[in-house]
Amino acid sequence: MSSESSRASSAPTVSFLQSSFMTNFIAGGMAGCVSRTVVSPLERMKIIYQIQSSRSQNYKGIWSTLGKIWREEGWRGYMRGNGSNCLRIFPYSAIQFASYNIYKPYLIAAGDTDLSVGMRLLAGGLAGITSVAITYPLDITRTRLSIQCADLSNLSRADRQSLPGMWTIMKDIYRNEGGMLGLYRGIMPTIYGVAPYVGLNFAVYESVRKRFSTLEGGEPTALEKLASGAISGAVAQFMTYPFDVLRRRFQVNTIMGTPYKNVWHACQTIAAQEGMKGFYRGLAANLLKVVPSMSSSWLTFEVSDVSASNYLVFLMPG
Repeated sequence: MSSESSRASSAPTVSFLQSSFMTNFIAGGMAGCVSRTVVSPLERMKIIYQIQSSRSQNYKGIWSTLGKIWREEGWRGYMRGNGSNCLRIFPYSAIQFASYNIYKPYLIAAGDTDLSVGMRLLAGGLAGITSVAITYPLDITRTRLSIQCADLSNLSRADRQSLPGMWTIMKDIYRNEGGMLGLYRGIMPTIYGVAPYVGLNFAVYESVRKRFSTLEGGEPTALEKLASGAISGAVAQFMTYPFDVLRRRFQVNTIMGTPYKNVWHACQTIAAQEGMKGFYRGLAANLLKVVPSMSSSWLTFEVSDVSASNYLVFLMPG
């Protein structure tokens, strides 16, 4: 009797662990961590480009920037901010993939078996907003950590090693920049950019993947999945990149000496001081990042989704 009662009480837990939500959550988190680690040097370089103004051009050119980081910081410079980025990206990516698959069934039209392109855009946009709202404080902390030593030429080795870490920066923002409002500084331009970016990413990937499936008459190959991820990432990034620049500028607004009052004021200031190029600063480096990032992300998700499902079934046989 007791064993039957125990099995009955554990049934909801087993069901949850074996659910598609859990497999999507785990696979999404793994995909995010792998993709961000692969392109960490380019991510660091992109942020440096985005936050330097036209009046301060210490970093010029992709290879010269990578060389400058190496000379001043060593290999750790390429990974600076990646630990906090992975702490942020695991829940961010996990929530994004899992919530996308939660929203999908509610957006399928009656009589259809799959989402239309428009509904994929909407489901992806909602998933992006959900993940940003939950993980944004980690994103602003990662940005501050990445740029705090963007110019170390005047610092001693001891000073470099004593730079504050992730939790110190987060506490400092909370104490000195308005509490939770400080930790969510720049979230509106982030949402404006993330919603269409994630929507385009999911919609383009699934459309291209479906096209490969039709051509092959079955499951796309790993190379075709990599290509689908690269295409989706490139399209989404190019279309939404100005929002990403605005997000970074707001995140460092209080420490860069350019007080933006709101999104419109920021757009006017950037346009007046830097022209349209200001909205696409760092795009070349970012496009170099997109191909390996999104390719590895989608392939890792698909592989991890199957692996996580099999592992959870084995772990909790019910």
